[in-house]
Amino acid sequence: MCYYNGQKVTHTEFLRLKQIEKTIVERDYFNRLVIVGFDFAPITALKPIEGKEDLEIVQMEWGFLPDPLQWPFIETRQDAFKIRRGFTDARGKFVQPLNFLNAVAEELLLPNKVYRKAALQRRCIIPSTGFYDWRHIFPLNKRTGQPLKTAVKYPYRVMVKNKEIFWLAGIWNQWTDAETGETIDTCAIVTTAANLLMEQIHNSKKRMPTMLTDDLAWEWMFGNLDEKRISAIANWQIPWEDLNYYTLSKDFLKSLDPLKEIVYPELPPLDIPGAEEIKEGQLELF
Repeated sequence: MCYYNGQKVTHTEFLRLKQIEKTIVERDYFNRLVIVGFDFAPITALKPIEGKEDLEIVQMEWGFLPDPLQWPFIETRQDAFKIRRGFTDARGKFVQPLNFLNAVAEELLLPNKVYRKAALQRRCIIPSTGFYDWRHIFPLNKRTGQPLKTAVKYPYRVMVKNKEIFWLAGIWNQWTDAETGETIDTCAIVTTAANLLMEQIHNSKKRMPTMLTDDLAWEWMFGNLDEKRISAIANWQIPWEDLNYYTLSKDFLKSLDPLKEIVYPELPPLDIPGAEEIKEGQLELF
């Protein structure tokens, strides 16, 4: 007879049993090689179901829109368009755009930031199979030997080793257009300080998305976290050794084959162990 049994499912196994990766791959509207944030288009997110340790796969608009009570400048779609694109005010001065695509981890919980309430109450996960960043190289002037003022930009695709899909920390907010009554979920991807690899690839700003392990992804979504723990996870840096990367065509955004690897003989290797070997990518951007 069997009177004693054990059943324990780890967080990694839970995500596998939910068949998250299989579901994402099978849904056609998830199959996009490049998602450009500045299009403010839908992006897929894993959203916790309120009151349960369970989640749903949803589409959110990439570009966080804050609550009108907290940020009264964005009450309608027209307001959102102006804020995201920039506009000329009544004095003829151009107001720089605010896109809210990324939420800086170090500032996430500051009292005056639009992300604070979402970081405390509405955390989500953005699946990815690869993200893109540009490395800025300043060529030397052939006459003077000094670096030119204008950089040449080399695009890279970055992935997590041995992961078909990996997890980016996100936050979300439900926003309602005061004019039309339209209600949508909007989100931002959390970014942290770059690790050894990413500070050389994204060498202009030295930032990277917060890439989470399965356990941290679970905790980010379902954990009853205090501010200290939220900040710790948001600022977590994936080890650089866990990342793969390779260079793309400079016009890959317009290419019929945007994921094709392009090797640039003039591009200096990254200053990290093994950087002379360009890592082969095999997966599509989600």
